[in-house]
Amino acid sequence: MSPQFTRGAGRRRRPDDGATMASERAGSVTSQRRRLRLLTRLVGESAELETGRLCEVSAEVTGTSGAGIMLMSGELPQGSVCSTDEVSALIEELQFTLGEGPCVDAHQHDRPAGEPDLAHPQSPRWPAFSPPAVDAGVNAVFAFPLRLGGARLGALDLYRDQAGALTDEQHGDALAMADITTRAILAMQANAPPGQLATELEEGADFHYAVHQASGMVAAQLDISVSEALIRLRAHAFGNDRRLHQVADDVVARALRFDDHDDGDDQTP
Repeated sequence: MSPQFTRGAGRRRRPDDGATMASERAGSVTSQRRRLRLLTRLVGESAELETGRLCEVSAEVTGTSGAGIMLMSGELPQGSVCSTDEVSALIEELQFTLGEGPCVDAHQHDRPAGEPDLAHPQSPRWPAFSPPAVDAGVNAVFAFPLRLGGARLGALDLYRDQAGALTDEQHGDALAMADITTRAILAMQANAPPGQLATELEEGADFHYAVHQASGMVAAQLDISVSEALIRLRAHAFGNDRRLHQVADDVVARALRFDDHDDGDDQTP
C-alpha cells in the first residue's frame, strides 16, 4: 500500500510562527520603503549618481552636521571618496594620519562604531584622534561599515557639532545609506580598467597618493613592509606635530630619509 500524505503534515507550526512571519514581512516592507525613499532623494531627476551626493544625503537623512566616506584596504585607510565640509575632511585626514578612529574601528570590527559625546565619553578611546576632532567642533561621531558579502570597502562616517546619539530612525537610515554607498562604489569600480580606480571615484576624492608613494620609499630604505613603513610615517608625523601628507611630501622630495635609528626627528640626506 502506498503511503498516504496529508496536506500540512510534517513540522507542526507553533502558535507564534504566524506572528513571526508577519513581523519579518513587515520588516522587509519597511526596509524596501526606506531604501526607495533614500534612492529617490539621492538621484532626484538626475540619471547619474555622484559620490558627493552620497555624503550629502547621508548627513541630511541622519540629521548630522556632516559626512565622509573612507575607503580602506585590508586594515589600512586608503583615502576619502568625499566629505561634506572642512570638518568632515579633517575627520578623514585625522584617521588616515593616526590610524585610529570610528571608521577604522567600524571597518576592522565589521560593525557600527561611534561616540555620542566625544568630549566626555563614558569609555575613553581614540586618544590621538579625539582631542583634535573635539577642537575642530566634533562633539559626536558615528561610523558604519561598507560591506557586501565578502567585500569590505571602508566606512561611512557622520559627525555632529552637538553631543547626542542617533535616533532609531536615523540609525536605520545610516545603515541603509552605508549599504547603498557600498553598492554604488562597487558599480562604479566595475567599469574601471584593471588596476585603476574608477573616474567617478577619483572626482573630488583624496587618496593621498604621495603618502602611498612615500610608504614605498620608506619600505625600501628600511627593508620593511609597506604597512610597517606607513606606521613609521604616522609615528614621525605624530611625534613632530605634523600632518601625514606633509611628512610624505618631504620623503618624496627626498628632504627626509628614514634609517634604522629614526626617532621622529627630521633627517635630511
